[in-house]
Amino acid sequence: MGLQVYALTQDTFAVGVLGLFALVPLVVLGLYGGALVDAFDRRRVALIASSVLLVVTAGIALQAWLDLRSVWLLYILVGLQSADSAVNNPARMAIIPRLVPREQLPAALALQTVGWNIALTGGPLLGAALVAWHSFEAAYTLDVALFGASLYALWRLPDLPPEPSDDAAPPRKVVGLASVIEGLRYLGTRPNLRMTFLLDLSAMILAMPRVLFPAVGVLVLGGGETTTGYLTAAIAVGAVLAGVLSGGLVHLRRQGVVIVIAILGFAASVIGLGVLLTSVGAHRPEHTIGWALAVAVGLLAVAGAADSISSIFRQSVLQAATPDALRGRLQGVFIVVVAGGPRLGDITVGALASRFGEGPAAIIGGVACAVVVIALAATAGRRLLRYDAADPQP
Repeated sequence: MGLQVYALTQDTFAVGVLGLFALVPLVVLGLYGGALVDAFDRRRVALIASSVLLVVTAGIALQAWLDLRSVWLLYILVGLQSADSAVNNPARMAIIPRLVPREQLPAALALQTVGWNIALTGGPLLGAALVAWHSFEAAYTLDVALFGASLYALWRLPDLPPEPSDDAAPPRKVVGLASVIEGLRYLGTRPNLRMTFLLDLSAMILAMPRVLFPAVGVLVLGGGETTTGYLTAAIAVGAVLAGVLSGGLVHLRRQGVVIVIAILGFAASVIGLGVLLTSVGAHRPEHTIGWALAVAVGLLAVAGAADSISSIFRQSVLQAATPDALRGRLQGVFIVVVAGGPRLGDITVGALASRFGEGPAAIIGGVACAVVVIALAATAGRRLLRYDAADPQP
């Protein structure tokens, strides 16, 4: 859809507005979507949400076939798509612990993480290739067909009504603000769950380096858009490799320790990237600096792998330690954090780059992340360091 908006407007800002229309409904409705998941059968909620998404996806294809050429229609459609995802994603996530034993939960989440990263890497590549080879119509129509297969998979699941819990109120059949507040209040009183969110926000807000990539491709490493693509893909490739090779990790019981180490590894990789960029310097090279690009890609692959491992175990703690009656609402919080954290990071690291340059921004952000994570682990996070997957405590 970003390609189509740019094709219609030739304006990068218009593409950025598309991202805004995608982000705001997801953040605003994420908490409410989680409350719906806790009130009703998870399979049915996911089926209804996915059916609406299928209709919206078909509408996206239809506007291309009819050649309506309306940017505002695309904005509205992506907003509807994102709003419905605020219900669909928590429902799908809350289903997983009901389908696998607790000891297999990290492995299931690792598989899901691999799937997500492959989709987020290969999906845009396949979509762009279809547009280049044929048309937007072809890309959108294939999306409709693949979405239909996903809907069929959901249809085959058993009914999954929420289970009552001793430490949670019974499921509410009328979902309102009180239900959302109940989930937030529960999170506020559960230090291990709260700490997983704080640690992730520390990494994403302070050290996520993706906003630097366009400038790095022009000012430091050379290669322009091609270099930007390599740097972006490196994070996803590292994440996929970490998920595929995570078999030896998913059986670890001290998952809080793994989370802290993984985030520190992420921060160290970003610091290394900053040192590399600072040593090369911003001098607008006419050609790509091959050795520096190779090192940068390697560092970002390590960062992506560390972030993937952190994500697997943060989700594992969240899924295992949350009572089923509140799992949807906590997944709604997770969606908001995952969607909003990197965008706030773009603002933070982008502001540092404007003031100090791309290399120093990565160093400052990475060091700040490491300091905050160590401080959290040494104070409020000490309980998370003692977390045992065999006896999950929220």
